[in-house]
Amino acid sequence: MNEKTDEEIAREIQSGARESFGILVERYEERLLRYARRFFFEDADAEDLVQEVFIKAYENIQSFDPARRFSPWIYRIAHNEFVNALKRRAGKETVSFFDLDVILPPLFAKEEPERAFERQELREEMERHLGALDVKYREPLTLYYFEEMNYREIADILKIPVATVGVRLNRGRILLKNLLTT
Repeated sequence: MNEKTDEEIAREIQSGARESFGILVERYEERLLRYARRFFFEDADAEDLVQEVFIKAYENIQSFDPARRFSPWIYRIAHNEFVNALKRRAGKETVSFFDLDVILPPLFAKEEPERAFERQELREEMERHLGALDVKYREPLTLYYFEEMNYREIADILKIPVATVGVRLNRGRILLKNLLTT
């Protein structure tokens, strides 16, 4: 396993070691696929878009500042690619933003059947309610709770102030709680 940070690898790529990009692909492919699946029903769509994200990241690696974190940079590229794909599809099909079977499988893997059934019901209810939230609340909740990003990283990805991230997360939590308790 490569012990170098993402930023160190990006710096190497910028210096001409283009073959090192494969390490970043290995590190981020599953995470970006999981993120993409929240936007699209079809795995093939998610896979195609993640490939586009990697192509754009590779083509634009010289614009990456290694003094900053790599993760928000590539997630920003992904965010833009996914939003643009949604705009192209607008009106063509219903979009599912959350597939909790993809997001949370480890939590449900080793449970008793009765407990697993309860979790499945909760998962379905959460999916229904998350889908009811406005995207401006849904996306920060996704990045914070499911991608485990901090406020600064979310702000960088969404290109909004850190304070706005906090406000949207708080409002999103309140809206989600209200939806779950009604």
